[in-house]
Amino acid sequence: MDFSLAIFVLVYVAMAAGHVPGLRLDRTGSALVGAMILIAAGRISPEAAWNAVDYRTIGLLFGLMVVSAGFMIAGFYHWVAQKVGSLDVGPKGLLAILIVVSGGMAALMNKDVVAVAMTPIFCTICLERRLNPLPFLLGFCFSANFASAATLIGSPQNMIIGETLNLSFLGFMRAAALPALLGLPVIWIVLTLTYRGRWKLSSPPTAPGDAEAPPAAPPATFNVGETIKTSLVAMGVVGAFVLTDWSHVLIALAGASVLLVSRRYSSSNLLHHVDGDLLLLLFGLFVVNATVTATGLPQHLLTSLRGIGLNLEDPLSMLAIMAVLSNIVGNNPAVMLVVPFIGGTGQPEAIAAAIALGTALSSSAVIFGSLVGIIAAEECRKRGITLGFAEFARAGVPTSIVSLLMAAAWIVYLTR
Repeated sequence: MDFSLAIFVLVYVAMAAGHVPGLRLDRTGSALVGAMILIAAGRISPEAAWNAVDYRTIGLLFGLMVVSAGFMIAGFYHWVAQKVGSLDVGPKGLLAILIVVSGGMAALMNKDVVAVAMTPIFCTICLERRLNPLPFLLGFCFSANFASAATLIGSPQNMIIGETLNLSFLGFMRAAALPALLGLPVIWIVLTLTYRGRWKLSSPPTAPGDAEAPPAAPPATFNVGETIKTSLVAMGVVGAFVLTDWSHVLIALAGASVLLVSRRYSSSNLLHHVDGDLLLLLFGLFVVNATVTATGLPQHLLTSLRGIGLNLEDPLSMLAIMAVLSNIVGNNPAVMLVVPFIGGTGQPEAIAAAIALGTALSSSAVIFGSLVGIIAAEECRKRGITLGFAEFARAGVPTSIVSLLMAAAWIVYLTR
């Protein structure tokens, strides 16, 4: 096996398993080590490695992470979670409101930051109300994943797609928003059917080892002034995306700069909530993928795929490929794998929809299909609640299948 291909395979095995088997080397570390080995071995020059990194994507993602972190340190996420959880409505009504709120926030902010901030709070509120947390956490998880596909800024993979295909904010929404949002009522229907008669807890769960269940992490105190400031910056960023043809990365970085200059919060506090691991992972994957692409091996693989009827230039084939691939190696690594082959497509909006919807709508099928699902499972485990593969899939698989079928019909419409 070619050395470059061997490193590539090992890196993506780590993407799938979460670490290198036998070693304590996680996804980010694997991508960086793989890139450094390839550079050190002379398989790609340092100059070519730097050129392989798409700084538009990295800068856009960083800027929007800072904006989303601004809401976190202002206590906005906790405030929203408390308001939703305290509403005097029945379980089905609460589930519907939760799906709409979490979906809306995920579409306009970083879904992973939203999940980290709000999942523990929702879990605690459900237990305080003697409600079974599972349908509500699954509703939050599924809707965050689905709705994140609606906009260019809903998830890191959307930003990668948009920058690669040079899509505008509105162009991306035209391509993916409708089927992404139509998936939200599907989530509610499937969960209400799955959990009928199981909305209440018969007895409080016991944390592992009979220890006291952990409370939600102490939230930042809700600050109206900082929330207004961050909201104005976020609206300015989105408005500039929609109304101007300015560079997306420069708009996002300008917004981040405004928030980093503050008399109340230190810049280190804000940057603490930026997912630096994800940025480093993308750096590594850009280099690893560029090295293997230069060998010509991916082109041979594409020829083989065409021989069995799968073509990355065909939106329906892309939808199917991404739905499977993203649940094997993860959403962002899956998108990184296909990025080198979609730049010159003649159907940019349809291909963008296929990739965004394929990764987002399939994320409900398996518990590790997205970081949001992993966060939900971990919060349940801390409180003695079992959210395993079977429980997740019972509602997630039919939700994903129905939504992916709707997405396929939409893509046929786009390409008619």
